[in-house]
Amino acid sequence: MLFTIHTYSLLNLSARYKSTNSNAKILFFTEHPCRILAIYHPSLYHASRHSLITFAKKTAIIIESTGRLAPTTAKAIVFYMLEKNTSPSVAVLLPCYNEEVTIGKVVRDFKTSLPQADIYVYDNNSTDRTAEIAAAEGAIVRREPRQGKGNVIRAMFEDIDADVYIMSDGDDTYPADAAPAMIDKILEGYDMVIGDRLSSTYFQENKRPFHNFGNRLVRGSINGLFGAHVTDIMTGYRAFSFTFVKTYPVLSRGFEVETEMTIHSLNNNLRLFEMPIQYRDRPEGSVSKLDTVGDGIKVMSTIFRMIREYKPLPFFGGLGLIVGIVGLILCGSVGIDFMHTGMVARFPTLIGAVMLVIAGLLLIVTGIILDVMAKNDRKAFIVDANRFALMKRQGK
Repeated sequence: MLFTIHTYSLLNLSARYKSTNSNAKILFFTEHPCRILAIYHPSLYHASRHSLITFAKKTAIIIESTGRLAPTTAKAIVFYMLEKNTSPSVAVLLPCYNEEVTIGKVVRDFKTSLPQADIYVYDNNSTDRTAEIAAAEGAIVRREPRQGKGNVIRAMFEDIDADVYIMSDGDDTYPADAAPAMIDKILEGYDMVIGDRLSSTYFQENKRPFHNFGNRLVRGSINGLFGAHVTDIMTGYRAFSFTFVKTYPVLSRGFEVETEMTIHSLNNNLRLFEMPIQYRDRPEGSVSKLDTVGDGIKVMSTIFRMIREYKPLPFFGGLGLIVGIVGLILCGSVGIDFMHTGMVARFPTLIGAVMLVIAGLLLIVTGIILDVMAKNDRKAFIVDANRFALMKRQGK
């Protein structure tokens, strides 16, 4: 028999049952997006976890009993699902390198905005007191020996499990009070929420003109190639779903990682949401680790590499078209000379032109083949992501 209960609270239900069944066992199962409390008699200890979860998912609060309706029934199984009241687990990720001036305030701000979140500070070979200060403020401090922001984010994504992830910097340039709204968007079903600096105060606060130029260049390049309308490609303030974090392959080693994850999201048609935030420049005494020229070159090379991998037909096809047209022009000039003189006076030019036309055709064919492979990779990614999300829901 199945009975629906509307009045029992979690604590009262468990306490009442426990008081009259000293041998009862209480188990907590965490199953996104709900938490299941199972209280049952020792004779039912061997019920499988999967069967309990499957049964509990069918209704909100149920009792299965062989006798009268009572939580104290010896052979009762009680399931209490807190689908609406259970808070998702949140992890705040702060990659840091020599941020002793600001890291303390950043940790305190996130503790205030997200009191239930776990705050992780990954120290990337800092030579100052970054790790010490972060630990003193209550953050979970870990060390990543491989230098570079991309390496740190890769380690974070591998090591940390949570329902929602917030990634920020330790330089106190991003507002922690925007994090709850970003979390809400992830819980609505978005894969990644982008903290958009460029729509608010970035150009007023940022005093480095080449950074502004670089942001505009990267934004225009990526939006043009992918037909997107993302405002802030390179922001370091983002929120992620569990599935995104566990299926995103981090290949970049440095600051180009934000560009890479944006291109990855656009290429795989993931659900993105941009949320304007109030950006502020670094406080006095805090020094940026970004090398404008060096990291700018890395970002552009990352864009070039990912276009080659994700958009092979436009890349190789466009290159082949240019090479082929040059070859045809040269062939045309030799043909015009032949029409006027009746002989081929420039055999080396003719041979080179024919080779250019052939090379152009080969590049176009290569682009077509790689484009088919890229589409198959996208299909495989979608299937793997769906399978991974299903396994997560089933608690495997």
